[in-house]
Amino acid sequence: MQDTREERSTERFASGNALKLAEYQEGSVVSREILSKEKGTVTVFAFDKGQGLSEHTAPFDALVLILDGRAEISIGGKPTSLGKDDMILMPADVPHALSAVERFKMLLVMIRSR
Repeated sequence: MQDTREERSTERFASGNALKLAEYQEGSVVSREILSKEKGTVTVFAFDKGQGLSEHTAPFDALVLILDGRAEISIGGKPTSLGKDDMILMPADVPHALSAVERFKMLLVMIRSR
């Protein structure tokens, strides 16, 4: 019997470590989308120190879980310092930005509700 794509994907991530899904690269932001569906995505990011994403908006909510390191995330102009195991919700249509205080990795879960 042949495995389906979804079964192979589930097996691969069940035994894996999220920290290994995106490796740090000097002077870069690295991302790896691990799930993409019509109603949302799950992506792991690795930011080198000093890297970030400039202020922008998204038309849907996004949940960030810090996997490693430290980040500053500004939502609606209010900065928040986050470290390993911290989570924050970035609401739809509210400007937000991310900055690597030190190297950090995050899991980003975006939920499309429209």
